[in-house]
Amino acid sequence: MKLFITGGAGFIGANSAAHFLAQGHQVTLFDNLTRIGGQANLNWLATLPGQENLTFVKGDIRDYEALAAAIPSADVVLHLASQVAVTLSVQNPREDFEINALGTFNVLEAVRHHAPQAVLIYASTNKVYGGLEDLQIQEQADRYSYADHPEGVDEHRPLDFHSPYGCSKGAGDQYTLDYARIYGLKTLVFRQSCIYGPRQFGVEDQGWVAHFVIAAAKGRPITIYGDGKQVRDLLHVQDLIRAYELGIQKIEQVSGQAFNLGGGAANSLSVWQEFGPLLAQLKGSPLEVRLEKWRPGDQRVFIANNGKAQTLLGWQPEISPAQGIQQLYEWVSQNLSLFP
Repeated sequence: MKLFITGGAGFIGANSAAHFLAQGHQVTLFDNLTRIGGQANLNWLATLPGQENLTFVKGDIRDYEALAAAIPSADVVLHLASQVAVTLSVQNPREDFEINALGTFNVLEAVRHHAPQAVLIYASTNKVYGGLEDLQIQEQADRYSYADHPEGVDEHRPLDFHSPYGCSKGAGDQYTLDYARIYGLKTLVFRQSCIYGPRQFGVEDQGWVAHFVIAAAKGRPITIYGDGKQVRDLLHVQDLIRAYELGIQKIEQVSGQAFNLGGGAANSLSVWQEFGPLLAQLKGSPLEVRLEKWRPGDQRVFIANNGKAQTLLGWQPEISPAQGIQQLYEWVSQNLSLFP
């Protein structure tokens, strides 16, 4: 099988590449190497068994001609390249649109014209559901919770794009579904929640789990916006890749559909009240924490209901936050030189 991965030097892309290379598949990475850690991830991939089946193309998804030249013969396209931060989308909405909306359109058109039989998986986001302001939230001692949705938000939730990031990712989400309807492409949309794991170079406004772990391992203070009771469901990158694999295998049954992929209620943690003690235990000493005001639009709770993925893909998360965060902490601790 020949895989083409946009954003292939990123966190999810590099882990996906390693997984499929280990199975003997041919993998082409398409990346402009602007993200922190991209070159380090490429260097790591070059040391793995199967690296002879790895090809790297330096390119930008805003460049349609470069995509069209690189994508022919692909059997699977994982479209992971993205502008990933809400804050940056507000600062520069044009660039956000060009990467996320126009870039996704370019990928779809390249597949339609040059690899029409390929399976295309689009990495969308739970941000397409907006702020969820109408959902009743309960405050508990260490966390917030949904009053009426104990298993989380499912795919029947109306889309409600907030922020330029929500709009640009949501546009890609809907284009990907429509290209299955209109052109018969084999597409899937995965609305991903809080993904974490090794090789994640998290920063304050994106990849918060890795950002907190890196700060703890480096002895840096951690800034919490709000009261730390806000809840996210954590999904380990290896569980996510299993979902990609199942989507590819079952594409004839599920093409043209969107799926929520998150940790679910069982793998949810409050951002600091519950995550903080776990991190302090791994470090073996107290952590320095600063509290700041809530950020506009920050959801008190997001938990993905994975019921559809469980029913149609036979998928559910297997790696607990305790296991996954320990693995991430150990990886960061062993690779401190990668983090300036």
